[in-house]
Amino acid sequence: MTARHDPRGSSPGVDDAALAELRTEVREFLRDEIDRGAFTPDVDSWMTGFDPAFSRRLGERGWLGMTMPTEYGGRGRTPVERFVITEELLAHGAPVAAHWIADRQMAPGILANGTEEQKRRYLPGIASGSIYFAIGMSEPDAGSDLASVRTRARDTGDTWTISGTKVWTTGAHISHAMVLLARTDGTPEDRQQGLSQILVDLSHPDIEVRPLRSIDGQAHFNEVVFHDAVVDKSALLGRRGNGWQQVMSELAFERSGPERYLSTLPLLRAWATHLRETGATPEQRRILGALTAQAWALRQMSLRVAAELSAGGKPDVLAAMVKDLGSTFEGELVEAVRIASGVVARRRGGTPLERLLGQSVLHTPAFTLRGGTNEILRGIVARGMGIR
Repeated sequence: MTARHDPRGSSPGVDDAALAELRTEVREFLRDEIDRGAFTPDVDSWMTGFDPAFSRRLGERGWLGMTMPTEYGGRGRTPVERFVITEELLAHGAPVAAHWIADRQMAPGILANGTEEQKRRYLPGIASGSIYFAIGMSEPDAGSDLASVRTRARDTGDTWTISGTKVWTTGAHISHAMVLLARTDGTPEDRQQGLSQILVDLSHPDIEVRPLRSIDGQAHFNEVVFHDAVVDKSALLGRRGNGWQQVMSELAFERSGPERYLSTLPLLRAWATHLRETGATPEQRRILGALTAQAWALRQMSLRVAAELSAGGKPDVLAAMVKDLGSTFEGELVEAVRIASGVVARRRGGTPLERLLGQSVLHTPAFTLRGGTNEILRGIVARGMGIR
């Protein structure tokens, strides 16, 4: 069920043979990891699969920080080459949560907006799989209204004094740092104006991380409270007051990646294996084929975003479409397999298919919420089309 390379996903300077060779190398590595028991494939592994040792092994192979310049520990490769690796990691349900956010969007954000000191401090660690990041955007009682930021960073001369609360911060409990969206000027009524991004180390004594347990008992979400935490003035990322524009640029990386439609692919692969072993009815074959076709179409859209990023573009609208359609598809896949397979979903034990189905059912409610609700994303698409 792992997608094959399509020439339309090619990138300038990278031929199809090189991409195919890279994909083969990654697959062989992952199959060896599974065979020796290094990890068990899971759904939503980019959210819940925290394994620092695995992240470091990827860093040693040069599979993190791939698109960063070599002077900062990166590999100077293309977004399409990175796509090949992330696609295989997700398809195999590998434990990539530790480094995921840092590698996916914080590295590009720091590279685009950071000072030389910030780049030297954080980027090599991201590329080696030893520094992890959380994103400080959402706030309590704000819903999907990201612009209603109340967390404030007060200018106190040589420092910023930060007070406020962020919520639904994935991985904050295991992260070393956070990119915080805070109000440095004006009031919440100013909306997108007066917002800035600040790099904060989460080991700070005046920053409190409170785990939030989800329905499956895990705590990969957190509430992060800033109790007048004082950080150096040099922690500002980019230009003061330009936080909203910087965040919008970063969201293209967050919303368009293959994790937006491949989180549940391990479930689909397990069902396909089950059907091969037990036999499939004509209706089951039809459903399996339809789901595979949908995943392939979404893959082509995500590849298009990677290609545009390679060319220096800003595919914000297409990224929103990928996230909207992809997260909807993930939920539909779970329901289709649940009904068509006839197996009992289990949280623990059972066959791989039963276990993966149990995980998927519990995670489904979050698919269309994280990374921006689908309603918000459709508004972005509407504005991009000029109809709103």
